[in-house]
Amino acid sequence: MPEMRFIVTWPDGRDEECYSPSLVIQDFFTEGQSYPLSDFLDRSRQALTIASDRVEAKYGFACSLARGQLARIESVASHYQDRDTASVLVKTFIA
Repeated sequence: MPEMRFIVTWPDGRDEECYSPSLVIQDFFTEGQSYPLSDFLDRSRQALTIASDRVEAKYGFACSLARGQLARIESVASHYQDRDTASVLVKTFIA
């Protein structure tokens, strides 16, 4: 199963490399596009859940790395107070 990494820039300007066990992440995000924080969280939840489910369908177990990445994204996002105006940039994909 092809995996992908993607670089995001958080509202405070900090870049972070994220992981997806599937290319499905490209169905939810566009390289170079900024997303309101709440939208970024929703898309991340959907994409990483689908990615984990694909791993489970193929190998018989969910992807702990995808679940861990989602937990990390949710944890970082919780530190930003204004979810309505804060945005996250999906900087680039790394295949």
